[in-house]
Amino acid sequence: QVQLVESGGGLVQAGDSLRLSCVVSGRTFSRYAMGWFRQAPEKERAFVAAISWNGGSTTYVDSVKGRFTISRDNAKNTVYLQMNSLKPEDTAVYYCVTDPGMRITTTPEAWGQGTQVTVSS
Repeated sequence: QVQLVESGGGLVQAGDSLRLSCVVSGRTFSRYAMGWFRQAPEKERAFVAAISWNGGSTTYVDSVKGRFTISRDNAKNTVYLQMNSLKPEDTAVYYCVTDPGMRITTTPEAWGQGTQVTVSS
């Protein structure tokens, strides 16, 4: 099956930026949608952003629109989440996800282990 490994999390102050990376391995990737979920303390995992297999379409949760940008480089088997103007409410464990179709924003097929993002006031 597809495997995903995230990196790039850290501790930053409000207003700072971070770029998360996710390296994907497996026999299928190029035709899979990719995305990011996050889980804040004592909250359920929630959708953040997704990108279509060819990068032609993206979608974001309202709370990150205009601040976060998802992108992918299929030649490098990597998906990115550029996070600008970070807010304390962005603090969460961020998970890279993938799915072959429409489930990418709801119940994606595969998940990474997660990377911690902490934003201080």
